[in-house]
Amino acid sequence: MKNLNTYFQEISRIYKLGTATEHTYRPALQQLIESLSPNLKAINEPKRIACGSPDFVVMQESIEIGHIEAKDIGVSLNKTEKTPQIQRYLKGLGNLILTDYIEFRWYVQGELRLTASLATIDKKKNLKADAAGITEVEQLLQQFSLAQTTQARTPKDLAKRMAGLAQLIRDAILTALKDSDRGGMLQEQLQSFQKVLIRDLTKEQFADMYAQTICYGLFAARCNTDNPLTFSRETAAFKLPKTNPFLRSIFSQIAGPELDERITWAVDTLANILQQTDMAEILKEFGKRTHKTDPVVHFYETFLAEYDPKMREARGVYYTPEPVVDYLVSSVDYILKHKFHIPQGLADATKIQITHPNGIGTINTHQVLILDPAVGTGTFIHAIIDYISEKFQTKKGMWSSYVSQHLLPRLFGFELLMAPYTVAHMKLGLQLQESGYDFSSDERLRIYLTNTLQEAFQLTEQVINFGSRIKEEAEAAKEVKQEHPVMVIIGNPPYSGHSVNTGDWITNLLKGKDIIGNTATANYFAVDGQPLGERNPKWLNDDYVKFIRFSQWRIDQTGYGVLAFITNHGYLDNPTFRGMRQSLMQSFDEIYVLDLHGNSKKQEVSPSPDRSPDQNVFDIQQGVAIGIFIKYQNNPGKLATVYHGELWGAREIYEQSQLVGGKYHWLAEHDIGSTPWTKLAPSSPFYLFQPQDVAVRAEYETAAKISEIMPINTVGIVTARDALTIQWTADQVWEIVTDFVSLSPEEARQKYDLGKDTRDWKVELAQKDLRNHPFAHTPDKIGPFKELTIPILYRPFDVRYTYYSGKSRGFHCMPRFETMRHMISANNLGLITSRQQSQNQVWSLIGVTNLLMESSAISNKTREINYLLPLYIYPDTAAEKAMGMTRRPNLTPAFIAEFSKSWV
Repeated sequence: MKNLNTYFQEISRIYKLGTATEHTYRPALQQLIESLSPNLKAINEPKRIACGSPDFVVMQESIEIGHIEAKDIGVSLNKTEKTPQIQRYLKGLGNLILTDYIEFRWYVQGELRLTASLATIDKKKNLKADAAGITEVEQLLQQFSLAQTTQARTPKDLAKRMAGLAQLIRDAILTALKDSDRGGMLQEQLQSFQKVLIRDLTKEQFADMYAQTICYGLFAARCNTDNPLTFSRETAAFKLPKTNPFLRSIFSQIAGPELDERITWAVDTLANILQQTDMAEILKEFGKRTHKTDPVVHFYETFLAEYDPKMREARGVYYTPEPVVDYLVSSVDYILKHKFHIPQGLADATKIQITHPNGIGTINTHQVLILDPAVGTGTFIHAIIDYISEKFQTKKGMWSSYVSQHLLPRLFGFELLMAPYTVAHMKLGLQLQESGYDFSSDERLRIYLTNTLQEAFQLTEQVINFGSRIKEEAEAAKEVKQEHPVMVIIGNPPYSGHSVNTGDWITNLLKGKDIIGNTATANYFAVDGQPLGERNPKWLNDDYVKFIRFSQWRIDQTGYGVLAFITNHGYLDNPTFRGMRQSLMQSFDEIYVLDLHGNSKKQEVSPSPDRSPDQNVFDIQQGVAIGIFIKYQNNPGKLATVYHGELWGAREIYEQSQLVGGKYHWLAEHDIGSTPWTKLAPSSPFYLFQPQDVAVRAEYETAAKISEIMPINTVGIVTARDALTIQWTADQVWEIVTDFVSLSPEEARQKYDLGKDTRDWKVELAQKDLRNHPFAHTPDKIGPFKELTIPILYRPFDVRYTYYSGKSRGFHCMPRFETMRHMISANNLGLITSRQQSQNQVWSLIGVTNLLMESSAISNKTREINYLLPLYIYPDTAAEKAMGMTRRPNLTPAFIAEFSKSWV
């Protein structure tokens, strides 16, 4: 009580001066906290505070017990409590006091436990002591100092706590990078990642990657620690498993004694939580693996859901359901045994002689080298190890030597993101430990931190320390990419239509040029030796397509092998992929595609009598398919034989809690050898990987293509921001554009909820477009211009209004002016249709309009993007008009001649 009275007198004295700030009171609060116990220290580090640390970290000897955040006297704690900063603290810090030096609020695990106040402030702004309040504050502070952070007892609880601290670490790193020294060592590490691993890595991505790596590195180290009393941030690097030498080598720099002092407080807090966690209880939960759930990955997804839900959504599904994995793994084993005549299949330990990569002499290597090029959290590698270990149930004594000599040297995985990379190492290390592997060997898990789709490159300058370690990892991965005769490639690559993997090597590889060997190669952008002629072939740039292309290239380099992926099923029949399909048929000898359907975007329904909705094997909208591609040695050069199978219906059917049917049950019970296949005969020009009605094919091909009849055509307008650009009335459009153009870019972004800029649509460029008249010179007037507000067909019989300048990457993302100008020049009609219909029903995608048309005017399904074919073409230039040129039909002379013959 005496110490509190002294504190209150000092606070009152400073307050009366009238010139105090929240910083002025800090020494008094620090003295008060340290007076609670001889062993307490309240540490106040300005550098840490600038990077997001609470004002005080409270230590008891060398153990952190809590944190205090102080605001100026009179600041509303009710409002402060709701700020993002305090919300992050409440998520990440288990023992926290929020105070304005008079009122004290104590939170435990984010929940308000006690509130007490020393005084009140009267109308004259004087502090009036409250005797009962002083006693309550003393009790609150005592309980705060005696509190022990509650142990995390479940994986979910621990994942949530780790996520809260990861947010604090991420934000502290971002702030440090903006500091006067630009982050010091953190900046050097960012540049190392940019030079060696991810060339376009942003500060935000780096901070996220760094924070997650610290969290999962510490977690992996704690899992590997027998005596928790010896665990700390400084000792973590020595506790990481030997199977991950890269993380061991860099961890002392990213979380050890060399860690930037501006973020040590948050990392120490996490280390303290992990030290007090009953890890045996957590790991016991990890062992409860079912066909639907991998607890290690579920833990990671729980973490992501708390840490950054949008990131989890953007990065897609991390866990491939076990029945899908089982089907792929057992199918590859079947192929190796029955088609390549390798009796031990995936467990094969045979070595072969190959030419040395330098071209001089030969070396021995294993025959069955296995790669997962998008390893994620290690699901497929885990399943392969399980599958092989079953063969050793009666030969336990041989397991450790087999693992070190014939298993680890054959299994490879590539992963770009540090967090799943670390989780994969942790999960596979735990699996090997549980299987009885003794870890006496120095053999590492060959899961590498690398970008599969980026060619290995030599640095033009020497990198040292942190950068050199990343380079060593990238060089090891390069050998697998370019030199090892990989025979099996398996996995679940990411699906991303807006791919960020735009490096020169993979971009050229898709288009038929291998810049590593400077040779011509398979070209996805050509078919039958001719360019595709697609105006918007963006789906060929999807990440999963790039992973298939990489894998095809790698097996072509080996000369034989098996590619087994589960991917988006769009490539099976989409016309844009016809060059890809032909290329795959040219590379491989046998192709098996098992369409698992489940495409809710296409509203797929089961062909069963009840026409029930078809379910996906993942929790996603996009339909998926298993593709297995086999290449034999000495390929005779013929096109592959293609086989098709499909699964429809429910994902799971249970009877009395037992899985008895559905796609999961079927996949778990079958492999490629027991799947009913239909042989296809894909042919030019589409090379479809789906069954066709061959009986009507000849008749279909006698008809003229609509694009050959009406050559001027385009897909509809893509605005990129419908809610901003398309309105119900012309007046609403005018009101919005005049307001939008008057705001600053950031004000406009916030007011109209426009989100982040993209490559093809930016707020600033949209505003610039509105200020300039596209068709007239108006030096005395700055737009917008009311005459450019015109009607547009938005949906069937749904005419709305928009502002149309015709400029690409302006107010509209893709206005398609070259064709749409014919719809606004004068009277015209346009035929609306689509290249394909996603539903199995009578063709219905046909319409007519006399207006501009949005790309979903008659169907908003992704695969049914709408095309407009104008009936008339109008002259473009003044010279053409001066010559008396008028409109002409948008019909080719060849069609007119042929049509005329038919009616003579």
